[in-house]
This record gives sequence, C-alpha cells and structure tokens, in this order.
Amino acid sequence: MSRALKGKTALVAGGTRGAGRGIATELGAAGATVYVTGRTTRSGRSEMDRPETIEETAERVTDAGGEGIAVRVDHLDPAQVAALVRRIDAERGRLDVLVNDIWGSDHLFQFGRPLWEQSLEDGLRMFRLALDTHAVTSHHALPLLIREPGGLVVEVTDGTAEYNAKYRKECGYFYDIAKTAVLRMALAQSEEIAPYGAAAVALTPGWLRSEAMLEHFGVTEATWRDGAAKDPHFAISESPALVGRAVAALAADPDRARWNGRSLTSGGLARVYGFTDADGSRPDAWRYITEVVDAGRPADVTGYR
Repeated sequence: MSRALKGKTALVAGGTRGAGRGIATELGAAGATVYVTGRTTRSGRSEMDRPETIEETAERVTDAGGEGIAVRVDHLDPAQVAALVRRIDAERGRLDVLVNDIWGSDHLFQFGRPLWEQSLEDGLRMFRLALDTHAVTSHHALPLLIREPGGLVVEVTDGTAEYNAKYRKECGYFYDIAKTAVLRMALAQSEEIAPYGAAAVALTPGWLRSEAMLEHFGVTEATWRDGAAKDPHFAISESPALVGRAVAALAADPDRARWNGRSLTSGGLARVYGFTDADGSRPDAWRYITEVVDAGRPADVTGYR
C-alpha cells in the first residue's frame, strides 16, 4: 500500500476518533491527502465531550506519510458542508474518496429497553447525527466525486446487511434503525453513481477498540488483551487500523467497482487483500460473533484471528 494513493484526495467525515481516525490515518499511510472533519477541536468539544480532536487525527495522517487537513464542520449544517466541498475543489480540484463515518451518538445509547421506554428526544437526535449527516454530506460531495471516474464512497456502519436483517433487540429501536439505514444509503448511492464510474459500499468494522471502548475495558491499545478478563469475547476485537486498511485497499484497487453496492467487513476484506491488523493478525469478528457469541459457545478465537 506504500504511496498507492499519492495524488488522491479523501474526505473522512467524522474522523475525530475511532474508525474515522483509523481510516484517515491509513489513507495517509497510502499517500493520500485527507480532509478530516468533525466537531471537536483543540478549542472546543462536541456534545460527546471527549478529548480526541480532528487536529490530532490530521497530524497522524501527516506523520503516516500523507497530508492531513483538519476542518471543523458540523455535518448537520448544509452551509458548512457546502463550504467544505468548495474548499476541497478550490485546493485540490478533485475528490477521490468520501468516507461517511459521522456518528457522535455514543452518549445517546439506550440498550435493552423497548421503544416506549426510551427517550424520544435522544432517539431522534441519534437519527439526526447518524443519518441526516450522511445525507447532507453526500448531497454536497458527490458532484465533485463523480467529476472524474473511479470515485469511491464508503458508508461506515455497524453490522452487515445479512447480520442486520434480523432485529438487534439488545441494541434498541433507534440504534438498530440508524445502523441498518446506513446500509441502504450505500446501496442507493451505488445505483446513482455507478453510471459515472464510481462505486459505493457499506463497511463495518468488527468489535472495534475505539478510544471509548478501551476506556470501558480499562486497558490501552498496548494492553488490550487484558480486557478479556472482563469479557472473554474481547479477544476477537480489532484496532481501528484494520478498518482503515480496508478502506485504503478498496481505494487503491483499480477493480473496486466489483464491490459496488456490497456490504463489506474489515475482516472479510483483510482476507481478500492480504492486509492485517496492527498486531499482524486477521480478526474475523462477524463470523466469530455469529458462530461463537450468538451461538452461546465459550470464547475461543482459534481459527478466527
């Protein structure tokens, strides 16, 4: 992947932390210029009130070998998104990769409760943050992306189309719908941009070791294996680098159109393209979740990473 994306321009919308940060960093490692957007900067935090910033992500992109450009954008504001796209056009004249990873709803989780017992205000806010933002961003960015053939749209979600076909009751009504709707967004865009030589996919990481997840388990990326003491299935977890390398591999693939409209996983693409997670393994989390966790079997990652 070294320098495979040199001269390419990417927008990682929602690149402050987690999967977005991993994706932006790995696109940079492949040589891309990456615009990193989000609401949390060194001068102020979003409603999630977490310390990670878009400037830190942009610096990681540059340190990895690309060029990281941090731009504070509220993707619920069409005017801010339109201004961002105009800036990318003026500075680069192209957009090769659009990653819609905007989420910002961790604080709105309402797991294990039926719809009528959940906060309607929080649920509708989740819809706004998780869905409206993606639609606003694609609406403004796609005309630039399809200007030249070969563009790629990646809609980041949680769960595959197959897995999310059943109701994820433990996640709750609003979360289930938000993550499933993103799959449909990818499919819709795939149909609309294919005539212009572009492709759109939905992509899910597995059990992601985001900054918040590491805090929850009381571990660091260096000591993440200790998290298995709290939940043995944590042994299948993956770093944000894996989903980042998945996006970089897709963007560098001249035959990326073969994936158009598909629901993909970081672990599945690792097997196809041959990349690994940061520790050299290839965790196949969704197969593990289906065959081990959901089947009620004891934790054992043998054959799954």
